[in-house]
Amino acid sequence: MKSREPTLNERMAMAAKAKQAQLEKARAIASANKEGLAERQAERLATAAARDARLAERKLAKEQELAERTAREAADAEARKIADAEREIREKALAAERAAAFEAERTERLARDAAKEIERKAARDARYAARKARKG
Repeated sequence: MKSREPTLNERMAMAAKAKQAQLEKARAIASANKEGLAERQAERLATAAARDARLAERKLAKEQELAERTAREAADAEARKIADAEREIREKALAAERAAAFEAERTERLARDAAKEIERKAARDARYAARKARKG
């Protein structure tokens, strides 16, 4: 038996059939993919929307935290100012109290010194009078 080789027309027909079979196979896969494609796109869109929502939420949380921190720092600064003012008032009051105590002590010391001086003069005058009385 002799093997027969296909003619050009037969080869072209077989190639066209193979090409058509591949095309149909690709269309079948594409149609199957089209069904899943809509679902995958919906999932991707949902994921992207959720991601955008999380990012927006984080951004809002950061802005709120920044506003809270700024308010807290302002309140702390105000509290420090008040504490500094109170400390300064206490220091001035203490300084005034010390000055008053020093002045009172100085006045008392001057009064004692004056009283001692008067006593010395009185003692001197008494001695002088006694001497005069003896001589006299």
